Amino acid sequence: MCGRIALYTPPERLARAFGARLSDDVDPAAPPRWNVGPTSQVLALTAVPGETPGRTGGPAGPDRAGGRPGAVAGPARDAPPAAGGGTSGPDHPALVLGRYRWGLVPSWADDPSIGSRLFNARAETVATKPSFRSAFRSRRAAVVADGFMEWQAGPGGRQPYFFRRADGAPLAFAGLWERWPGPGGDPGVTAMVTCTVITTDAGPDVAAVHDRMPVVLEREDLDRWLRPEGGQPDVARAILRPAARGVLVGYPIDRRVGNVRNDDPAIIEPTGPAGT
Repeated sequence: MCGRIALYTPPERLARAFGARLSDDVDPAAPPRWNVGPTSQVLALTAVPGETPGRTGGPAGPDRAGGRPGAVAGPARDAPPAAGGGTSGPDHPALVLGRYRWGLVPSWADDPSIGSRLFNARAETVATKPSFRSAFRSRRAAVVADGFMEWQAGPGGRQPYFFRRADGAPLAFAGLWERWPGPGGDPGVTAMVTCTVITTDAGPDVAAVHDRMPVVLEREDLDRWLRPEGGQPDVARAILRPAARGVLVGYPIDRRVGNVRNDDPAIIEPTGPAGT
């Protein structure tokens, strides 16, 4: 599972890190959040159909009213390398960083409350499960975060751990997005744009704490995942895998993180040594 993340790097800086542009609905200086749970607003990257990196203006991902390409802010400048050392270039799709409600609501759903149960999709079934298969084919995203939490079961209760990239770069999780038009497609209802995080078996950095983890995308996989070929089963299988040893570091944190109302930087401070 992946049901809690930290998102404290300003969106403008996150966009630069991935060579992306900000969607108009994202505050470039949004306040930090240390304890973000499902049904909250999160940030995700999508590829811009028909656009090459470095173009100014033009379409850039789903807008929040009609699911059509919408206008975005100007191109990111002075972008430091993202995870994996890559930046936008001729071989990389142009990216936009937008805002999504965490918990995927399929377009056919009668009630958006289904999203509270669909904040994760399993890599093993994402291509075939009715709730996800349409988005898997054509609406892939990469949910960004500074870190994520997993809980380790033990005789003294469940102990939360915080995981982040060992190199200090922001994380990009394989995900999907959907636009829910409202019950019966009611034009008087504001469309809801939602997302989910794809999980896989735990890699060596997480396995001692939990048996599942989010799919962490390196830059080369990020580009492949967001391109149309990312929906091909053989490509997806190669991408939706556990992170390699040494990609992540984790350590125990305060159990207050179990309540999303506790949202302060002390939440992710270590309460014990790194590792397990």
